Amino acid sequence: MGIGFVVGVLGVLILAHAAYSTIQYRGLLKITEEEFSGPPINVVVELLLGLVFSMWAALTVPGNFLSIYPDSEENRIVSLPANLDFIIFNHRGKAVSSANIKLKH
Repeated sequence: MGIGFVVGVLGVLILAHAAYSTIQYRGLLKITEEEFSGPPINVVVELLLGLVFSMWAALTVPGNFLSIYPDSEENRIVSLPANLDFIIFNHRGKAVSSANIKLKH
């Protein structure tokens, strides 16, 4: 549990508090019979702060991006499923593929 995860949880808690504050503010306006024109400025600041914390955590917590190229050095581990009975090599894809294409082995 790194600092990014803690910041993400803090951001979600700030967003939840801003939502609760907006609901409470609307209830207060109903009691005083005033029109709702928007949330107060402190709730807007809370929303922006929670958004920034949550976005920062969402970008830092997952880790590094991996290469999607099959020839990359990072993709050298190939694993097969534990049960090899369900692997099918004779399927209809063979009929629709052209005869000129050779598979790499």
